[in-house]
Amino acid sequence: MVNFTKSKLSLCLLVLLLIISCKTEKLHLSKIEGKRLDINKDVSPNPDVEAFIAPYKNRIESDLDSVLAVAVDTYSKNDGELNTAIGNLMADIVQSEGNGIFHKRTGKNIDVVILNHGGIRAEIPKGPVSARTAYNVMPFENEIVVVGLKGKQIDGAINYLVSRKRANPIAGLKIVVDKDFNLISATINNEAIDANKIYYFATSDYLYNRGDNMNFFQPNEGVYELDFKIRNAMIDYFKKTDTINPVIDDRFIIK
Repeated sequence: MVNFTKSKLSLCLLVLLLIISCKTEKLHLSKIEGKRLDINKDVSPNPDVEAFIAPYKNRIESDLDSVLAVAVDTYSKNDGELNTAIGNLMADIVQSEGNGIFHKRTGKNIDVVILNHGGIRAEIPKGPVSARTAYNVMPFENEIVVVGLKGKQIDGAINYLVSRKRANPIAGLKIVVDKDFNLISATINNEAIDANKIYYFATSDYLYNRGDNMNFFQPNEGVYELDFKIRNAMIDYFKKTDTINPVIDDRFIIK
């Protein structure tokens, strides 16, 4: 009985020693090494991959370059001081194309559009207009959102636009300043702004989230996501418009 107990104890001690001796050492990452591989013209394309994607690439290129409309002139965001033809066009497109979705869902209408000057990334050249034109002008994935603002909150938007002194695209809103950029008047849909009324502003999700320091969209009276990219709104507009001929007008002027 004694020998059995001693043997059992010895076996337990042996197993314990084996467990301790086999304990995994904790490892720590001490160094990361990498090598930069430049992708340039020196990298030869894989013929098999090229052959596989060729039909899809050709279809996409064809769709992008199909003529949707014709521009009678070249339109650049640098063509005007406080409003430009291309900026007016983009704001009008967001209002007209976005309003179809917004009104169907809510029974309400978009009153004002505010976009940003820097969001226009290319000009619309004279001649054929295609989906590629829209991708060049608006390469980002920005989507249209509509924000409800009380009339008394709109001073923030107006003050922002006046202080920037540049052609941020707007629609529905008309601003007049003097030569020193003091505000003379501001109207929505050619009517005085009612402090107690809710107006519906369309903009991009980027600007709604305080992009370009546009902080005046918050707080608000409700936000509506249209799940509709600004670029796609442009393409839809081009498809049903034969001739692109926007103009610089009086929506933001010095008097």
